[in-house]
Amino acid sequence: MRNFSETTITDAVLARLADARTPRARQVSEALIRHLHAFIREVRPTQQEWMQGIEFLTRTGHMCSATRQEFILLSDTLGVSMLVDAINHPHGPEATETTVLGPFYVADPPEFPLGADISPNRAGRPLFVEGTVRGPDGKPIAGATVDTWHSDEDGYYDVQGETGDLTMRARLRTDGEGRFWFRTIVPSFYPIPADGPVGDMLALQGRHPYRPAHVHFMIAAPGCDTLVTHVFLDGDPYLDSDVVFGVKDSLIRKLQPASAATMAPAPLDPDTAVLRYDFVLAAAPA
Repeated sequence: MRNFSETTITDAVLARLADARTPRARQVSEALIRHLHAFIREVRPTQQEWMQGIEFLTRTGHMCSATRQEFILLSDTLGVSMLVDAINHPHGPEATETTVLGPFYVADPPEFPLGADISPNRAGRPLFVEGTVRGPDGKPIAGATVDTWHSDEDGYYDVQGETGDLTMRARLRTDGEGRFWFRTIVPSFYPIPADGPVGDMLALQGRHPYRPAHVHFMIAAPGCDTLVTHVFLDGDPYLDSDVVFGVKDSLIRKLQPASAATMAPAPLDPDTAVLRYDFVLAAAPA
């Protein structure tokens, strides 16, 4: 086959997929080609515009490093990460809702005992975080792994610093009653890294780069689906315009006064804010 035109080339490309190595490879490739060709026919780019698109993706790849994943930022800001999350976590209302992992997760974070200060020597308002982890049967889960991480009072994560020292992140394990608690500082809203191609895209689209203040959690236990979520701080100015579309009403919590803490082993400093969230894990996929 040759002499392809605007109306015949899509079918020709699809025909070349007849010998794909797996049915899934063929399914994904066919869908990609059909939708990509339809996009091109709809927007009808000039040769120069198409080259600009290729250069945008090239710059996105060049921005990726061990501490920055520009393609995750691109996926997040286009709403794709949340769409993939929704497709893969169709849990009922009894389970805690999920949201995006984000680009700042670090695998195997430092492990801390319950009650530890995970942000020693960091400036900011003291924060006491407490909560419980329960399974799909409603029973507390002992020994659940709780990974947590968040920004500082200026909106920066540890991996964005020059030293590379890990802080404001930890791995804890729930006690025999499924409880966890730790000390840290109150995070701030912040812009995602906007000095690269994703930032250029947002500016061109007339969008801001901000995320509302939140604390990340990844919680795992045997027999349960690993939960990836945030707890957002009530009253944040960006709750209704999160650049990555991650906010859900059920994940918003109001900071409470120090007297509201139930798991602190001793009275907290009066300036300390308290954030509480009780998590419920869904059953692992069959």
